[in-house]
Amino acid sequence: MSSIDKLLEVMARLRDADDGCPWDQKQDFTSIAPYTVEEAYEVADAIAREDYAALRDELGDLLFQVVFHAQMADEAGLFDFDDVAGTISDKMLRRHPHVFGTDEERAAGAVDGAWERIKAEERAGKDDNSALAGVAVALPALKRAHKLGRRAFTVGFDWTDRHGVRAKIREELDELEAAVGSRSVASIEEEFGDLLFAVVNLARHLDVDPEKALTSANYKFERRFRDMESAIGDDGKTVKNQSLELLDKAWRAAKKRVG
Repeated sequence: MSSIDKLLEVMARLRDADDGCPWDQKQDFTSIAPYTVEEAYEVADAIAREDYAALRDELGDLLFQVVFHAQMADEAGLFDFDDVAGTISDKMLRRHPHVFGTDEERAAGAVDGAWERIKAEERAGKDDNSALAGVAVALPALKRAHKLGRRAFTVGFDWTDRHGVRAKIREELDELEAAVGSRSVASIEEEFGDLLFAVVNLARHLDVDPEKALTSANYKFERRFRDMESAIGDDGKTVKNQSLELLDKAWRAAKKRVG
C-alpha cells in the first residue's frame, strides 16, 4: 500500500460514522478551514527557519488538511481526492505548454505573460468574468492587495511606473493626515487602508513580495529587540521605564551587533 493510500484510509476511518473519532466526525469545511490556513503558515515558517525536519512534518500536516477536505467532499458526493489530484495535474499541464505542449510550443519556450493569459482564459469559462475574479477573500490582506493590483495591471489599469505610485503614496499620506485632523475613526481607518494599498502596489512595481518583505522586517525587528533586551538585562535593568535616549542608544548598538 502506498503512503497516500494509507493516509486516505486513515482519514476515512477517522470520519467513519460508527467507530471513527467523535471530533473528526463532527467537522465540516467551515470548521476545518482555519486549521488549513494555520498549517500553510506553519509550512512557511519552517521554510523561513530552514528547519527541514519541521518542514517534512508541516507538509504532512498540510497534506492531511487536503485529505480531510477531500474526504468530506466525497461523503457529500461532490468530488474525491483523485478528482483533486487530477484537476491540479490537468491545470499544470495546461499552464505549461512550453513543457507539455506541442513540438512548436516546446520549441518556443516560456513566453512572457502566457501564464496569466492561460489563467484569464480559464476564468472566461466561469460565471464571474471580472479581471479580479478568483482572488480569494481569505488571503492575507497584503497578498490580496498585491494580487488585485497585478490583475488590474493585466487589463491596463495601472500606474505607468513606480514614480506614479510614489506620488499616490504621498497623496494618501496627505489624506491620512487630514483624516487624523478630523478625528473620525472611520475616516482614519479608511485612509490608512488606502495608504497600505498604495504601498503594496509600489512593492509590485519594484518586483518585491510585500508579504515576504514584511515577514523579513518582522524577524529583523524581533532579532534586534531581543538583543537590546538582553544587553539592557546584562546591566541589571529592563527595557520598561528606561528613557528614550537610553533605548535609542541600545537599539543602535543592537543593530550593529545583529544586523
